[in-house]
Amino acid sequence: MAKGVVKQRKSRRCLWCIVAIVILGGIAGGIFYVVKKKILDKNSSSTSSLEDKYSDALKIAMQFFDVQKSGKLVDDKIPWRGNSGLKDGSEAKLDLSMGMYDAGDNIKFGFPMAFTATVLSWAILEYGEHMEHINQREPAENSLAWITDFLLNAHPSQNVLYIQVGDPKEDHKCWEKPEKMTTKRPLKLVNSSKPGSDVAAETAAALASASLVFKKTDSTYSSTLLKHAKQLFTFADKYKGSYTKSHPEVATYYNSTGYGDELLWAASWLYHATGDTTYLRYVTEENADKYAKVDGPTWFSWDNKLAGAQPGGGMEGGGCKTGSPVRTESCLVWVLGVLVQWLREVLLSRLSFFGDKGAKGNSGIDDYKKSADELMCALLPDSPSATASRTKSGLIWITKWDSLQHPVGSAFLAVLYSDYMRASDNEILSCGDDSFEPSDLRKFAQSQ
Repeated sequence: MAKGVVKQRKSRRCLWCIVAIVILGGIAGGIFYVVKKKILDKNSSSTSSLEDKYSDALKIAMQFFDVQKSGKLVDDKIPWRGNSGLKDGSEAKLDLSMGMYDAGDNIKFGFPMAFTATVLSWAILEYGEHMEHINQREPAENSLAWITDFLLNAHPSQNVLYIQVGDPKEDHKCWEKPEKMTTKRPLKLVNSSKPGSDVAAETAAALASASLVFKKTDSTYSSTLLKHAKQLFTFADKYKGSYTKSHPEVATYYNSTGYGDELLWAASWLYHATGDTTYLRYVTEENADKYAKVDGPTWFSWDNKLAGAQPGGGMEGGGCKTGSPVRTESCLVWVLGVLVQWLREVLLSRLSFFGDKGAKGNSGIDDYKKSADELMCALLPDSPSATASRTKSGLIWITKWDSLQHPVGSAFLAVLYSDYMRASDNEILSCGDDSFEPSDLRKFAQSQ
């Protein structure tokens, strides 16, 4: 088993789980707004009650990870959870006992688990000191390592990645505690003959981002994470294909009809982790034209997975028709695509804000920055290009299916962007003829 920080420190359908994960990241973003304000302005008492509520919400949200853990639990804080899944991976002579269960079932899906790790890493990297202020950084890092230890063990060789533990069809027939489960625990993998560029690249992004989290506290572990991230990206790029085409039965749970967005997402994080401009060129040159579609309005410019999203048509798409019944599989594809696009654009805009040397003179970065600006303008309710996909009270609302995922995810990104603006002394966001400040983005985040 990998030497992670954890060991050093002593639905009947599971489609909603990824949404819960993204909501956690979004909630954290909103909370960090208040935590940061509290640190900087300790003399203000008018908002102390609200600040405490945000801090409490973060602590409660962090317990989600403890509830979902598999394996031999360390310092278990959830009284009704115990050791489980201890023999997971044994049929391949691997230790896949750790990681996290997907939702109310006992399946481990590598795709959403990896995405969880990436978003959690980003939150720690940007706001770790504020998490530490309320004693939540260590729990966050422990939960992150619980996932990355699993992902490392799931990658036993360069072109092999185990992506699933358990049989969801059989598992969903029986409602049982993971501590007492008796169903078989078969494994699924992707390799050179059964490619899965999407899941492999998402895992590469998770390990690359996590390598930055642990770089100062455990350089050996960080190096191991980065080594595997590079190998997985090479594997994903060399043997292209969607994992749900290699394993069609998985499409019922976490479908994917494309892999370009994950390849760009992984390359973006690898550039941040290594400074190697090869990864930056991958994102901003020929692959940007092929996968990113950054030349159009951000709200509608996700890659070809978005069959239903067209410029000027609102934020609907891919089976997520506002006000109509949701076609769950196609809707999930659209949801993940939009979220990854938003995240990638804001992540790459960071290079522009802070004058990254490798990004100088790179027109592709300027395109991503422009798209991120357009996203922020679409979020702001008083912007001339504000999206109309809101409730009467102003909540971003795209689909009935887990409707809070986008407003909370939007709040997280708005807080990030406002902090990038302030830290870079670039405090004006132009939306048509109107100008907005970081405080406007924070106000929007609070409103959501």
